[in-house]
Amino acid sequence: MKKAIYITLIVAVLASCGGSNSNSLDEVIASKDVETIRAKRNSVTAELKALEDQVKKLDEAIAELDDNSKLPLVSTITVNPEKFQHFLELQGDVKTDQNVLVYPEMAGTLYRVYVKEGQRVSKGQLLASIDDGGLSSQLAQLRTQAELSKTTFERQKRLWEQNIGSEIQYLQAKTNYEAQQSAVKQLESQVGKSSIRAPFSGIVDDVIKDQGTVVSPGPGSEVFRIVNLSDMYIDVEVPEAHLPNVTPGKSVDAYFPVLGETITTKVRQTGNFINPSNRSFIAEIPVPNKNGHIKPNLTAQVKINDYTNENAILIPQSIVSENAEGEQYVYAIDDDNGDVTAKKLIIKPGKTQGDYLEVLEGISAGNQVIVEGARSIRDGQTVKVLDTTTTAKN
Repeated sequence: MKKAIYITLIVAVLASCGGSNSNSLDEVIASKDVETIRAKRNSVTAELKALEDQVKKLDEAIAELDDNSKLPLVSTITVNPEKFQHFLELQGDVKTDQNVLVYPEMAGTLYRVYVKEGQRVSKGQLLASIDDGGLSSQLAQLRTQAELSKTTFERQKRLWEQNIGSEIQYLQAKTNYEAQQSAVKQLESQVGKSSIRAPFSGIVDDVIKDQGTVVSPGPGSEVFRIVNLSDMYIDVEVPEAHLPNVTPGKSVDAYFPVLGETITTKVRQTGNFINPSNRSFIAEIPVPNKNGHIKPNLTAQVKINDYTNENAILIPQSIVSENAEGEQYVYAIDDDNGDVTAKKLIIKPGKTQGDYLEVLEGISAGNQVIVEGARSIRDGQTVKVLDTTTTAKN
């Protein structure tokens, strides 16, 4: 209103100065006489000052007569029940139980390496062979002797069943056959140790020893590192206070800062032991890794959904105040008496997530809660609502 009056009066000034007297104004400017132009300017300025004084008086009259101009201006939200999820934010590292160093089981020269770094292998696949020092030849001879002892035993058994020969001959043949079988199995086991095989399916991450190297069982003689990137998990330490809420099956969002990737998974299992040093327990979260980007020991930021309310009342945390008794409150609109007034509501807060607070008691669905201007009003004060939105998050 004030702006409109002000503009109208300015137009009037310009009309009075430049309308009927436009020729005289042009003549003054055309005269190129500085004193004459300066005098004309002072005259117009005086007229403009007089009009500004009139505008000020009009504004004062409007403010005195218009009651709404004195009311505090506020904006509100109409709260409605909506789904609320609270997340426990923790940090953990990616782990895998299938990340192992493969050692030889016998001493000897690494005769041949059959795989290379980065190659995918299956469980039981032959990775390398060690020179067995002639054990294979010994095994062949022993198998021949075993076949002979088997034939001897079978013939002696048939004779014994026909009551031919002595019992001692039968028992000696049987004992010799069984001893030869046992010796063959033992030597087969020894020869089998000359073959290095994959303990599980995975990827050959590193070929540590070259072909022709002399190896032996024990530390320092590892030949391969094999990693399975498809069966990994995140271990996080959860404070014991969250024990009732962090359970198997809870939804989890895992973010990997280095990769800039987020995956959605679930808690697979929780530990049964509380660490006395930091009062926490372990939660294990499986990591789907279809593209193979996620590696062991990678840092992950996890958000575990430890609480969900399908019909929550949410308000911005910034509008909540606290009184001397420690009670938290907000202001809402009360228009039951025809006048729009502010009403203080004592609330019982719940959980927070981001900028929003869950209200357990004190606010009902449909209440118009003041969000803008709440800090400058008092209980029962008449207010003017400028704007209303329908939900807390929109």
